[in-house]
Amino acid sequence: MFSFGQLIFAACFVVGFTLIVIFSYRSDKKKQPGYFKGSYKILIGFFIAFSALVLIKYLTQK
Repeated sequence: MFSFGQLIFAACFVVGFTLIVIFSYRSDKKKQPGYFKGSYKILIGFFIAFSALVLIKYLTQK
């Protein structure tokens, strides 16, 4: 499906992108904390929705 090089690139991209997003979030949160009240609720909701989709896919495949 994907070559080994493409998988390595995807893994590096995901790790790099995640680190940049975390760094940006932390610096913005220090500058403007009012904008980030309750942001953890959005993250929890995202993980619940993603987990539900993965579970549905797993349960419906045979």
